Amino acid sequence: MPSLTLRINLDPQGRIGPGKIELLEQIAAFGSISAAARAMHMSYKRAWDLVEEMNKLFGKPLVSAQTGGKHGGGAQLTPVGLSVVTRFRAIERAAVAAAAPQMAALQAEIEAH
Repeated sequence: MPSLTLRINLDPQGRIGPGKIELLEQIAAFGSISAAARAMHMSYKRAWDLVEEMNKLFGKPLVSAQTGGKHGGGAQLTPVGLSVVTRFRAIERAAVAAAAPQMAALQAEIEAH
């Protein structure tokens, strides 16, 4: 069955899509950028760069991070970060629902051959 992937262009250089949203969800789940990066099989630097990119794109932090040390660091989503994830997933659900009849028709075309 065909699938739909959503990316939202926010300005000429910036966009969010399933990868960045998953990173935010993993940070929320683990309370750690490094643990989120490991879960997604990416480097900590890549994860941090994506977080910084999103913070810059939205003009405010999506992730609040505490530096490590004797008691370790941690990270959590800010209210804006939580809102971005919630809104993206809602837009994604709406797009998938709206596209479902056309996706089924596309699948029928594939199966007809």
